[in-house]
Amino acid sequence: MDYFQIIQYVANSYYNRGLELARERDLSGAAGYLKRALQFNKYHMDARNLLGLIFYEMGETSDALIQWVISVNLQPDRNPADHYLDEVQRKQGQLEVASQTIRKYNQALLHAQSGSDDLAVLQLKRIVEEKPNFVKAHLLLAVLYMAHEDYTKAGKSLLKVLQIDKNNEKAGRYMEYVKARTGKADVERRKLKNAFSHREMEDDDVILPPTYKESTGWQAIVNMVIGLVLGVVVVLFLIRPAWERSLNYDHNQEMQEFADKLNMANQEADNLRQQIAQYQEDKERTEASLNSLAGDSDSTLSQYQTLVRILDAYRGNDFQTAVQLYIDMDPSRITDESMADILNRLKADMDANAPAVLESLAASATAAGNADLALHYYEKYMEMNDRNPQIIYNMAMIYKAKGDEDTADQLFGQVIMNFSDSALAARAKEQRGY
Repeated sequence: MDYFQIIQYVANSYYNRGLELARERDLSGAAGYLKRALQFNKYHMDARNLLGLIFYEMGETSDALIQWVISVNLQPDRNPADHYLDEVQRKQGQLEVASQTIRKYNQALLHAQSGSDDLAVLQLKRIVEEKPNFVKAHLLLAVLYMAHEDYTKAGKSLLKVLQIDKNNEKAGRYMEYVKARTGKADVERRKLKNAFSHREMEDDDVILPPTYKESTGWQAIVNMVIGLVLGVVVVLFLIRPAWERSLNYDHNQEMQEFADKLNMANQEADNLRQQIAQYQEDKERTEASLNSLAGDSDSTLSQYQTLVRILDAYRGNDFQTAVQLYIDMDPSRITDESMADILNRLKADMDANAPAVLESLAASATAAGNADLALHYYEKYMEMNDRNPQIIYNMAMIYKAKGDEDTADQLFGQVIMNFSDSALAARAKEQRGY
């Protein structure tokens, strides 16, 4: 077995384990295995698509879209991710709803950080009503409930998280904290202890003495008096000291428990502050991710889609369409490493062949009377090649026709100074009135 086959085998093993955990609704555990699979083989489409589905199920729409867009670009044909993207885009306002949800979550986080916990709780309640599978919102809501010692509501929020992702690490840790303060942990331990205990004696079990002798009335009275006296003696000399020692011991134990609880509360407060800081980082990262995905025509998602359309134009031998798409694309928004080689080859081909197409498109736009479109094509031409005097001269003539004499004279001056030996230099001088 060669090195490549070994890598494939390891990636498939991680994917199979992730798929198994996903079927058991251990979503966070499954995500960890799928990420490992993609580390070994970034072209593993099944792992990438399943990871996107897990993100979507946990309410992380932006992360899901990123995985599916990358998947479509790596494998355009017969890719289920194409269907997932269509489903998200087909639902009217889906991206806008996701963007609003993130903004509401960020606002709730700011309220929590500024001490306005009531506003944060109200905001988070609305979020989980609109998007019941948003795990981060449920977790933050549980943290706020715990901070105000409302452990019952905190437990309900954590239970919802565990229903979505049954082995969520944070939810499990918080749930243990909640159980310890609601007494449920002690109840569970007692149930476990009773399940393994042996039956000794029931309440209605009676041990009958071997003999029974009735006593007379005077004997009964004497026995009662003797019993009372013995009872008083036992209380004074035996039971009371032991009772006082028991009270002192219980008091000391109670004070120790209060001290332990105070120390634990301080530790939990530190943990909560760390959690809030972590949520702030998550908020900034999520906001940036979603804004870059669901923004305007310059969004990351739009750039990936434009790249796909350019590649489709290449396949159809429609180079003019490919050029028109390329000049309006922002390659810097495509940061996936797997796209680097494609973008480099695309740039090299465009630098070599696109200027001629742009010149032709600009000439057609000028002939059609669309001066602005012609200037747009000439400007994109200049970004690739600024050493063509004819292009500079044509731009100057368009600006002059539009009445922008200053810009036109500046461009004529470039032709005269930088290309003084060309025939266009003399024509530029005439246009300047020399």
